[in-house]
Formats: sequence, structure tokens, C-alpha cells
Amino acid sequence: MIVLFRSSIARLLAAACELGRNTPSGKLSRDPAPRYGARMSANLVYVLNGPNLNLLGMREPEIYGSDTLDDIAGMLEDRAQELGLEVEVRQSNHEGHLVDWLHEANAEGAKAVLLNAGAYTHTSIALLDAIKSIKVPVIEVHLSDPMTREPFRHVSYVGMGAVGEVKGLGAQSYVVALEKAAKL
Repeated sequence: MIVLFRSSIARLLAAACELGRNTPSGKLSRDPAPRYGARMSANLVYVLNGPNLNLLGMREPEIYGSDTLDDIAGMLEDRAQELGLEVEVRQSNHEGHLVDWLHEANAEGAKAVLLNAGAYTHTSIALLDAIKSIKVPVIEVHLSDPMTREPFRHVSYVGMGAVGEVKGLGAQSYVVALEKAAKL
């Protein structure tokens, strides 16, 4: 399942309308190939969330807190507006989607990516390779502090490629990471 949040849905609808205006017939293009790079946005920050983060608010609230991912998206949209930024908040339980979105952020000329890769943080060389292959800076985000948890969570492949990390502040980890991204 892919979860797109309010701002993401609005952006997709606007892009679809733009595609319709730019085709000779005025209908949506049937071309399945993505058209990356059509829009360059120095103020756009991608916020990518990995597996099980769609369950925030229900899953182990003693560790991850009671805020849902939609609550966090709302907080980020509000703070982004104050900072003069735009956020694109997405969630997927599938590693390949996260890799594709990192590539997309680069192709779109995004300012930064905030990445909470969930468990893929500790296992995904594919995400590390994707981070290292793009020019967009990636900031690693965690609700909890992985270093205070199980030993297998102490290794971060994402952190090996990220320019920074914010952890252990609950939902505020995302806001602090966005503030760091604004300064890049």
C-alpha cells in the first residue's frame, strides 16, 4: 500500500491537470513513463516513510507515541508553510518505492529528503546506494532512539549516506529535521 497525504494528492491532481492541458487532445497522456524534472523546486522537501509507519498511533505507542502519520503530516505542512517550504509526505511498506521516490526527489530538484525508513534503516543496502547516487541531501529521521533499543537497530545503512540524523524526539523529530532541511 502507498499512502499519499493531502499535499501529495493536491500535487498529483495539479500535475494531472497540467498534463491534460499540454497534450494536443487536452486529454491525459497515456504515456506510462514518468516525466521527472518537469518541475524544479528548491523549496520542496520529500518526507518518505517506510514499513509499518502507516500504523503509527496504534503500533507500540509506548515507543512511537500516539500521533498518527497523518497527524505528523499536518504538523509538517504547518511548519513548512512557516518556513516557506513545501512538503511531499509519502509512506510505503515496500523498499523499491522508497528507492524510486529518492530518485524522483533528485530528478525533481527537491531541497532535501527526510527519510524514516523504519526497519529498512538497519537492513537496506539498496537505500544506502540510492542515497549515495543522488545529489539531494537526505536527513535520517527516527521517532525513537535506535541506539537505546535492540542491538540489531544500532546499525544504520541510511545513516551511512545521510547528511544528518534526528532521533528520539517522537513526532517532533520530523519537525526538527524539517528545520534542519530549511537551513541547507
